[in-house]
Amino acid sequence: TMEEEVQQLNRSAALFLEVNMGGTAIGTGINADPKYSEKVIPHLRLATGMDIKLARNLIEATQDTSDFVTFSASLKRLAIKLSKTSNDLRLLSSGPRAGLNEINLPPMQPGSTIMPGKVNPVIPEVVNQIAFKVIGNDLTVSLAAEAGQLELNVMEPVMVQSLFESIEMLKNGMKVLTNRCIAGITANEDHCRYTVQHSIGLVTALNPFIGYEASNMIAKEALETGGSVYELVLEKGLLSKEELDRILAPENMIH
Repeated sequence: TMEEEVQQLNRSAALFLEVNMGGTAIGTGINADPKYSEKVIPHLRLATGMDIKLARNLIEATQDTSDFVTFSASLKRLAIKLSKTSNDLRLLSSGPRAGLNEINLPPMQPGSTIMPGKVNPVIPEVVNQIAFKVIGNDLTVSLAAEAGQLELNVMEPVMVQSLFESIEMLKNGMKVLTNRCIAGITANEDHCRYTVQHSIGLVTALNPFIGYEASNMIAKEALETGGSVYELVLEKGLLSKEELDRILAPENMIH
């Protein structure tokens, strides 16, 4: 769920609360007042409202950029989940004749100059492309972190730029996906109901009640004749309508 991604981002962002304030160039603290850190950090806490702390090892905190890598990975994880969700929306809305056609996405623009009535899933496509950029930025952060030498990593500017770009794109992408796509989705209920009722896979739920052989027979006949499993079970008197409706109720098929 997206709630998991929020929790993961919060955990990763908390790593940035440790600072190397007063470590100067490479974390040794040379040329800095010994009390510099303890005087400055309270002001940082007051200005940000965050529980900023001094890193235990300033040399390590200066040379090690793994916190950037961890946070970038969390952004990538969110991007991948959003992109996968967008793929699902594109697939479920495909059609109307040669696709699944289970849902309708809000039309955002004419889909084609040569095919009247064509509607493209442009919002999910935008989110897909944002995810590609975020994944690319994550690679940039990884390579920049690896490129550090000895006590200092001079590649931090591109890490920070990549992270802020990913954050901004994801923030805007999620707003657009929510407001201009998900909020306006409608279900093709009749088509979904027809698809379920004519799905041969229904025999899986019937197997405990009518047995494997009868289920296999029903499946073969439904496949050969194009009839529905529901109707064939009733025609053959294998179950009553009340029993069948109870067994095939969606809430009874989900554990």
